[in-house]
Amino acid sequence: MPRRDFDLESLAKYLHLSPQQVQKLVDRGKVPGRRIGGEWRFSRDEIHHWLEDRIGAADDADLAQVEQVLRTSRALTDEDPLRIHELLLPEAIAIPLPARTRKSVIRSMVDLVAKTGLVWDIDRVLEAVEQREILHPTALDCGVALLHPRRPMTASVAQPLLAMGRTTQGLPFGAAGGQLTDIYFLIMSTDDAGHLNTLARLSRMLSADGFLDALREATSPGDVLAAMEQFDGLFESPSESSS
Repeated sequence: MPRRDFDLESLAKYLHLSPQQVQKLVDRGKVPGRRIGGEWRFSRDEIHHWLEDRIGAADDADLAQVEQVLRTSRALTDEDPLRIHELLLPEAIAIPLPARTRKSVIRSMVDLVAKTGLVWDIDRVLEAVEQREILHPTALDCGVALLHPRRPMTASVAQPLLAMGRTTQGLPFGAAGGQLTDIYFLIMSTDDAGHLNTLARLSRMLSADGFLDALREATSPGDVLAAMEQFDGLFESPSESSS
C-alpha cells in the first residue's frame, strides 16, 4: 500500500468514525476510494479535498462537528489549540487592497503574506493559489473569498499564516450565484488538518452575526485584528479558552 493512502481502518481512525460507518459511506459513494487487490484504498489528497468540499457546504452544526474531529486529532499529537486570529499578522492586512481585477487580487494577497518574511518562493506560492482558483473558485455568496493553494506548502512557509484584504468595491471573483467579492483571506497552512481546521473555524466566523459588518467597517489592521479575536473567541472550546 502506498504510504500516503488510507485503508478502511486508518481512515476510520482519522475521521473518528467506526470502520462500519466508513464502510456505509463508501457503499453509498459518499467517500472517494478505490478497490486495490480486493481492499479499499483512499488517497490522502482525495480525502483532504472531500473534507474541504464538505466544509464549504456545511452549516454551523456540521462545522462544529468537523472542528471537534480535527481538534481531537490535534490533541492526540500534542499540538496547541488553534486560534486563527493569531495567524493573522498586522503586516498581512490591507485596507484597502490595491487591486481591481481577479488576477491582481491574487497577486496582492500573495504579496501580503510575503511581507511577513515567513514565506519564500513567492512565485511558486502565486502559481499554486492561481491554479486552485482555476480548479474551483473559492468565492462565497457572502462576498468573501477564501484563497489557498490546493495543498499545504510546507516547503514554502515557516508557519501557518493568514492574510486579509478588502477592496474598495466588489469584484467578479467566481461566486456561484454571481455575487461580487470585496473581502479576501489567504490561508497558508503547513499540514492538511491545520488547513481544514482553519477553514472550518473561519467559515463559522463568517456566518456569525456582525462579523462581516465589522470587517467592512474596519479602517485599520487593528480593527480587523480586534474583530478576528472577538469572533474567534466565540467558538473556542472550554479547553481552548482556559489553556
